Amino acid sequence: MAETEKGKLRSSEKEIEVEGHLIDSMILTRIWDRIMELGGDFETLEFRVGKHKTDTSYAKIVIKGRTPEHLEDILKEIYPLGAVPFEVAEAVVVAAPADMVFPDDFYSTTNNPTQVYFNGEWIEVEDTMMDKVIVVRPEKKGAVCKPIKEVKKGDLIVVGEEGVRVKPPERPRESTGIFKFMSSGSSSEKPAIAIINQIAQDLFNVKKAGGKVAVVAGPAVVHTGAAGALGSLIREGFVDVLLSGNALAVHDVEGALLKTSLGVSLKEAVAAVGGCRNHIVAINAIYKAGSLKAAVEKGVLKSGIIYECVKKEVPFVLAGSIRDDGPIPDVITDMVVAQQKYKEQLKDVTMVLMLASTLHAIAVGNMLPSTVKLVCLDINPASVTKLLDRGSTQAVGVISDIGTFLPLLAEEIERLNQ
Repeated sequence: MAETEKGKLRSSEKEIEVEGHLIDSMILTRIWDRIMELGGDFETLEFRVGKHKTDTSYAKIVIKGRTPEHLEDILKEIYPLGAVPFEVAEAVVVAAPADMVFPDDFYSTTNNPTQVYFNGEWIEVEDTMMDKVIVVRPEKKGAVCKPIKEVKKGDLIVVGEEGVRVKPPERPRESTGIFKFMSSGSSSEKPAIAIINQIAQDLFNVKKAGGKVAVVAGPAVVHTGAAGALGSLIREGFVDVLLSGNALAVHDVEGALLKTSLGVSLKEAVAAVGGCRNHIVAINAIYKAGSLKAAVEKGVLKSGIIYECVKKEVPFVLAGSIRDDGPIPDVITDMVVAQQKYKEQLKDVTMVLMLASTLHAIAVGNMLPSTVKLVCLDINPASVTKLLDRGSTQAVGVISDIGTFLPLLAEEIERLNQ
């Protein structure tokens, strides 16, 4: 102990502290594991365990590297996990040398709640997202996350790890709803009906409390015959914004106009005669009307997901892809613009349902702080795993067929609503 008292640390050692629900949320375990994975060592100087489930725990630890450089590598890895230096230093900021250019050694953000220590006080970082930079705004006594496209010359960008504090996700104190499974991974072996009921209850509670719900949906919602169920959720006021791509809208229109999806009859599940051209017929119908909204107003489009969005005035954003046919007029083909529109609609969102969509789900996950509740549903376990592996560790993964899941969810919501 004498060797690690304040003032006697070696250059390859540093005192850190960490506070929170360290044991049941595995925060301390993740920090210790990462230190050992990187070949470092540690000595616990102080450890106080909370006595009740709402009490936090505290640990003071000396991190030991082989060299000062090795120590810095370890610290860079454990600070995002919730560790902070015992002796807090001011965050270092460097002006961006040009528009869309970061200074060297910029701090790369996580999607967890983050603060910076600047001018003698901790400042909350707004718009937290992963893989961005922190721009400090002294005139507003604030700080904000910015992607590279939004950085302007002269922006004060945080560099290095000093003066940054991250709060990692913690296990909920109350074991209620689907989010008691948070960070438990995904499984097809959990009881499907019970999970659907729990998701419905969480969704109902979020809306009852005035929260905002976003849905990210892939075209499989239409292919599997679940468009009516999603339309019901929109009609009943449980969806505040829809985020998707060209395919969902095209096949939704195809289903409404021709009763097929990808040329397959939604009623008989067999290929319709000449069905391979049906999605082009649907695109053409929207071009003739002028837009999706115009198609509804002119009576061309009388049912479906997009129809319910227009009638309920629920905003939808459709991001284009290089593989799109058409695309329909409403699709945003500039990826930077589409990304910005997604971010605008995700502001203040409380809960997100990701339904049979891999790429759009991962994109949305990257735009959200870890405090937003995510439910990711897909029949392919790899799609759920990809989302979790790319940093959206707060997501709850459900492995199920969307055509079975969504109608049951809509039925349970209807029951709760009554």
